[in-house]
Amino acid sequence: MEVRRVVVALERAWDEARVRRERSRTPEHFRIEPYLGHGGPAGAVVRGRVLDNPIASEAVDGEGVGAAVRRTLRHFLTRELRSVPLTVSVGDASVDTETDADGYFLVRVPTTPGDLSAPWTRGSIELREDYRGVTRPRTEPVEIRVPAPGARFGIVSDVDDTILQTGVQRVGRMLVQTFTGSSLTRTPFPGAAELYRDLAAGVNPVFYVSSSPWNLHAFLVAFLRHHHFPLGPVLLRDLLGTWAGREQKHDRIREVLELHPDLSFVLVGDSGEHDPEIYADIVREHAGRILAVYIREVRLDPGDGRVEAVSDAWGSDVPFVLAADTDAVRRHARGIGLL
Repeated sequence: MEVRRVVVALERAWDEARVRRERSRTPEHFRIEPYLGHGGPAGAVVRGRVLDNPIASEAVDGEGVGAAVRRTLRHFLTRELRSVPLTVSVGDASVDTETDADGYFLVRVPTTPGDLSAPWTRGSIELREDYRGVTRPRTEPVEIRVPAPGARFGIVSDVDDTILQTGVQRVGRMLVQTFTGSSLTRTPFPGAAELYRDLAAGVNPVFYVSSSPWNLHAFLVAFLRHHHFPLGPVLLRDLLGTWAGREQKHDRIREVLELHPDLSFVLVGDSGEHDPEIYADIVREHAGRILAVYIREVRLDPGDGRVEAVSDAWGSDVPFVLAADTDAVRRHARGIGLL
């Protein structure tokens, strides 16, 4: 924890020095980077970031490792723009905001049912005032996932080691894969995309909630598209966090459940980190809204007892399935009527 605080302090000091050097310079590559949003009866949540960086290139078949490494580094070596005045609009509703010290913005737009249409609604993010020599108009569209009235349930899914083979427990291997792979070369678990398409059934929304940093949002969306997973909001976190710590995965899942109060949910994760404990908390907090919890077994030591400490205390109302592979999840989901 202390090491993280030191790193956060160093990052803040570096950022402050850079801001002082560049406060009179017009951003050369000003751009608004929206993240996929989501909306429902409780409004629409829109996130994004404002940067002074060119858009990273897209992956292409046959490219070398060097191209993949350069692209990944561009996602992480960013020039964030703070205090950028923005207006976020969805339908007839709009909210004024500005970016924080790391260039991020997050707003909840108080939409009405008439502002949202399923499965996707297009909103806009607009530069509200001229900024350091960048003049209006500067507008970027944002796509917002809206569940259809016929949706039976939603799916909340982790990403790393749940649908994307990552090896989080092997840190060195994970870093190599992250920096040398691309959305075309990274590997999903066998059968995962087909299972998710069947769970979604064309109408049930999927929300991908991960502890990966927002820097990988574009990569993860491209991965989902390339491997034909149902597209949905990809909710991540800041790389280092703030003095108060990193944004908790609990909070992003709670946001999904709060914004879509009419939906029940299926939770899908893995045994590599803390998904069983997190999902157990969510089940306790939202009794009656969770239909099943599926945990992919990926532990290096399946006998460490961490998952069993959760499952042994599990109630009988919500199925908890520790699955060896995708087929095990499919069989159980079919048996309880989710497919």
